[in-house]
Amino acid sequence: MRLLSWNVNGIRAADKKGLFTWFQKEKPDVLCLQEIKALSEQFPPHLKNTPGYKVFINPAERKGYSGVATYTKQKPKTVKKGFGIEKFDREGRILITKFDDFVLFNIYYPNGKKNQERLDYKLNFYDTFLGYADNLKADGKNIVVCGDFNTAHKEIDLEHPKQNENISGFLPIERAWMDTFTDHGYVDTFRHFNKEPKQYSWWSMRTAARERNVGWRLDYFFLNKEFLPHLKKAFIMQDVMGSDHCPVGIEIEI
Repeated sequence: MRLLSWNVNGIRAADKKGLFTWFQKEKPDVLCLQEIKALSEQFPPHLKNTPGYKVFINPAERKGYSGVATYTKQKPKTVKKGFGIEKFDREGRILITKFDDFVLFNIYYPNGKKNQERLDYKLNFYDTFLGYADNLKADGKNIVVCGDFNTAHKEIDLEHPKQNENISGFLPIERAWMDTFTDHGYVDTFRHFNKEPKQYSWWSMRTAARERNVGWRLDYFFLNKEFLPHLKKAFIMQDVMGSDHCPVGIEIEI
């Protein structure tokens, strides 16, 4: 089973840059998109009604902002849009799909760079998510989490760690939460296989950073350690263009 995740930085913009062609070529079992920046009725028709896939869309209340979408070949048992907490759910950041063997979280985690209020919102969102996932895990569910976490976890996960240690996305408090997350028994699938530096999934569009591979790894797949024997592969698709992020993915055997 092949699962892909991509922050497309606007689904309509990404579509003009070849998103649908790439999707048709890859044919994943599940595709999770973040930062779609579109209401359901604003989706290109071929991405709203894609042959062979069920599509679930959770847009933000605010137009042109945030939002996530999950495409799946297999019909989920249930689909939930949010944690049931209005201040988080109105931003369209969460889709939770339950399958026979695992629960999949497609999440666009908040960015904390704007001000202290947004950083607090991000950290509160993190804690709320972790409590939600832990409750499902305690009930015996396997958990798969993907999306743009908006934090680089370790120094290896960005090009210039020292210069960015006071910037949201690499603050000690954000990285400490990532430590807590892994301490709760969730495994960074990419680092399970690959310990190499310069493995990034986001590059600033302002400084030709992508051409120089001056980036950050912000996009992840995590799963609970009990589910780890099913993980066969994890990867970053750095050559795929169309957004300031690139897709990431895993392969699992059920």
